[in-house]
Amino acid sequence: MNLILNSDSYKYSHFAQYPPETDAISAYIEARRGGKYEQTLFFGLQMYLKEYLSKPISMADVDEADEIITAHGLPFHREGWEKIVTDHNGFLPVMIEALPEGMIVPVGTPLTQIRNTHPDFFWLPTFLETSLLRAVWYPTTVATVSWYVRQMIADALEKTCETPGEILPFRLHDFGARGATSFEQAGLGGVAHLVSFMGTDTVSGLVAARKYYSEPMAGFSIPAAEHSTMTSWGEERETEAYKNMLDQFGGDGKLVAVVSDSYDLFRAVRTIWGGELKEQVETMGGTLVVRPDSGDATRVPIDTIEMLGEIFGYSVNEKGFKVLAPCVRVIQGDGITPKTIRVLLDAMIERGWSAENLAFGMGAGLLQKVNRDTLRFAMKANARLDANGDWHGIHKDPKTDPGKASKRYRQAVIMQNGAPSAVPLKDIGDEQNLLQPVWENGKLLKDWTLADIRQRANG
Repeated sequence: MNLILNSDSYKYSHFAQYPPETDAISAYIEARRGGKYEQTLFFGLQMYLKEYLSKPISMADVDEADEIITAHGLPFHREGWEKIVTDHNGFLPVMIEALPEGMIVPVGTPLTQIRNTHPDFFWLPTFLETSLLRAVWYPTTVATVSWYVRQMIADALEKTCETPGEILPFRLHDFGARGATSFEQAGLGGVAHLVSFMGTDTVSGLVAARKYYSEPMAGFSIPAAEHSTMTSWGEERETEAYKNMLDQFGGDGKLVAVVSDSYDLFRAVRTIWGGELKEQVETMGGTLVVRPDSGDATRVPIDTIEMLGEIFGYSVNEKGFKVLAPCVRVIQGDGITPKTIRVLLDAMIERGWSAENLAFGMGAGLLQKVNRDTLRFAMKANARLDANGDWHGIHKDPKTDPGKASKRYRQAVIMQNGAPSAVPLKDIGDEQNLLQPVWENGKLLKDWTLADIRQRANG
């Protein structure tokens, strides 16, 4: 991966566009107001620092970039890139500040800020916008979606479950790997989800957690059927297929998930699980997790819970809500989005069922149905350092779209009225700046663990 080529085409001419007296440019990243959520869970910058900025560029990278960009029709700043190789050992002369990863802040709060550390490279901070912004907006957005879902589920469990703290970490399962665009994207989004939950089928998320956040095992899964392993038995042997799952994976304290809609979900629940295999389900000592995988995602899971309640029975907990017999639970993995989760939670409560009866598997709704505009992310220059050592505030303020106005001057983040708030660095006074250096001239200055981040995000 050639870092010099990790940018937009128009960036290559920008080195010649700044005022000649410029010694440094500062730029920051924020989720602007007006997006889908009012808060963001900052996450993911450390992966970019370790994966991309930790690897020095070489003269071979410069040669390759020169050939491609020149043929592409753009000027290539060869002198500048060669100086990075010869004078800075290939490491970019930049300093990056950031909030602690896992911190939850109001939208409109700077999450990270970058500036060059040598006057020859004033053009470098904004050249990195493409890769740096992408490194922040995607995992932060996924982490934010997952965290908001956690709040919804936590609220429902507090109302309906006797042990909400034990149940919560495994209520939302990441099913998104196959819907992502690449192994890398699945890893970035997969580990972002694992900030708030511990259930996942996205193995690349586990790899990212180990590689970038020193977490040996960030999430867990259970044996589960897919349609191919069930339909390969044929419809006439559907009972045998289900029994095989119990024989292979059932047992004391174990969970096994079986997709049950290959032919007729309601027949499978009533006739097979609730008839032919009922005794084995009840006596195996583990938990069968039935997966209804088609139909109306806001209705079928509740119908399945009620059928299982009629067949296997239920208890009423101290909060007055029904809990299925320990041998059966339900997971819905089709059509799940934050909106459908909200509908299902409300429906369960309305019908008197505890939220602990149902888990959710979210795929595209978690890792793929987000974009930079979900939280209105942007990276903007906010200050210019002149040759006399004076910082000058710069910003945009388009009259045709006031919502795109950017912040002027180098930024700081301080606590005001109990919440993080952005202020110009020059006005910080004695307040503590929460934006702290995390990277400088090729060196990682902070190395957060996933355990640190989870504690910060979820307490």
